[in-house]
Amino acid sequence: MSVDLATVKRVARLARIAVSEEEAERMMGELNGILGFVEQLSEVNVDGVEPMTSVTPMEMKKRIDAVSDGNKADDIVANAPNSDRNFFLVPKVVE
Repeated sequence: MSVDLATVKRVARLARIAVSEEEAERMMGELNGILGFVEQLSEVNVDGVEPMTSVTPMEMKKRIDAVSDGNKADDIVANAPNSDRNFFLVPKVVE
């Protein structure tokens, strides 16, 4: 796959980037180089290769997924003007 000058100008217009004629020609060469590298990657045989999260073998750190109240109810209501059994007491606003 290769990119021509019209495609470079169209992509630049869609990206709202102003490019001169010289810049478009330079970008065309750079984009074609990038696409050449991508085509080389498609030639690599990756059958049987597991996906990796890192280049070094490591196990991801995981925490226990447990639900808790945080054991901080007393700390949370400590500065409340009024509280009762770790609940905030607020004045009635609806009759």
